[in-house]
Amino acid sequence: MHPTRKAVATAAALLAVAAVAGCDPDSDTGASKAGSTKAGCPSVVAKAKRAVATAEDVDAPWSGPTTGPKAVRGKTIAFIAHTLANPGPAGVAQGVEEAAKVVGWHVRTINGKGTTAGVKDAFEQAFALKPDGIVISGFGPEIAAKELRRANAAGIPVIGWHATAAPGPSEEPKLFSNITTRVEDVARISADWIIAGSNGHAGVVVFTDTTSSFPKHKSELIKKELATCSGVRLLAYENVPIPEANRRSVKEVSSLLKRFGDQWTHSVAINDLYFRHAAPALRAAGKDGDGAPFNIGAGDGDPSAFERVNGKQFQAATVPEPLSEQGWQIVDEFNRAFAGEPASGYVAPVHITTAANSGGALSWETEGYRQAYRKIWDR
Repeated sequence: MHPTRKAVATAAALLAVAAVAGCDPDSDTGASKAGSTKAGCPSVVAKAKRAVATAEDVDAPWSGPTTGPKAVRGKTIAFIAHTLANPGPAGVAQGVEEAAKVVGWHVRTINGKGTTAGVKDAFEQAFALKPDGIVISGFGPEIAAKELRRANAAGIPVIGWHATAAPGPSEEPKLFSNITTRVEDVARISADWIIAGSNGHAGVVVFTDTTSSFPKHKSELIKKELATCSGVRLLAYENVPIPEANRRSVKEVSSLLKRFGDQWTHSVAINDLYFRHAAPALRAAGKDGDGAPFNIGAGDGDPSAFERVNGKQFQAATVPEPLSEQGWQIVDEFNRAFAGEPASGYVAPVHITTAANSGGALSWETEGYRQAYRKIWDR
């Protein structure tokens, strides 16, 4: 293990032991300061603290595929993003482009601009390329069902990123694979971080986007996990579509502060993007960057989220997707499809990043994935 990772892992483990033993140390996130020293749901809090300690472990060696077909050369991939304003799809697109260069493929990234009409137009641009494969990223296939059926009928393998709730192959809608961490794990650990950090006493706001099935499902799972602790109160369930977050977040946050004041101790959002736009309103209200409400993003862990977490500026934690790594996985999955082999079935494990364990990094990814995929493709 890298010395820095080892030191961080050791520190995280010591904090976890103290927490489970009943101590309530002032962690670097500051989240524990908002909770009572007496747990509001003792057994749930203890379980949450154990889960959080595991998820914060930075010693995560590559556990993905190590075998597969040799790279097929000369393919063209169309990458359709719901919106490139969302750093999640944008980060995955960069990973796809990087991996594609290794195997000698051409990639065209197309921006759906956050609307159904934009996504449909992006599909038309994709079809014009006569691609060997299509990626649909950050949107549910239902908004372009006709276009997806057209791709299926043409025999073009389609791979999703955050396109459906479950990872892996899908028959309805027909996807060769869907790349994502398990939404159940991401939702659960985000809520557990709040339960653990508040010691079972929290007033929570959930920010979601109900215009797409994936984020809506994630936020419903977050609510379900928060409800397992009787001392945690859901103050508000705010529907702010991701493409509108820039325009609406300041107004929404200002309204929430007026309604709930100091009762609002924690927030969880289905995407880190919300806290980028919430920060100015919290700052204007005189809130401290490392104080309540303590905010955790349940995806995607883009560089700006890491900057807020590292700087303790209105975001205490993120549950990052390994965006670049998932881009490489998409290329590997396409290569399996082109070779007539099944999807790998690999799902990246869930992780929590805080200022205490980030090591100052601006992304999260497992060690060794590039080497592992290169070894597969070059054999």
